[in-house]
Amino acid sequence: MIKVKVRKNNISILGHANYDDYGSDIVCASASSIVICSVEAIANFDETAIDINQSKDKLKIIINKEDNITNKLIQNMLNCLKELEKKYPKNIEIIDKEE
Repeated sequence: MIKVKVRKNNISILGHANYDDYGSDIVCASASSIVICSVEAIANFDETAIDINQSKDKLKIIINKEDNITNKLIQNMLNCLKELEKKYPKNIEIIDKEE
């Protein structure tokens, strides 16, 4: 299962969806696409707004700046991941530590 842990200044994305084998998993591909597009969009506006730490099956987004563009893109990313969670609740879980 992919676990997305949301905190005030960082977001951790851990694990594998296990919907299908590596390379054929549509839930992992969807989550990866959502996150990569969001991170790239933020970097296009301001390369210093976030930092990324990545290892196998783990990605951590550290939010350095809370400006309007960064906040909207992060929120959009989380909204898209929540929609994915609704469709595949056995494969992705959003854990919001802010709620």
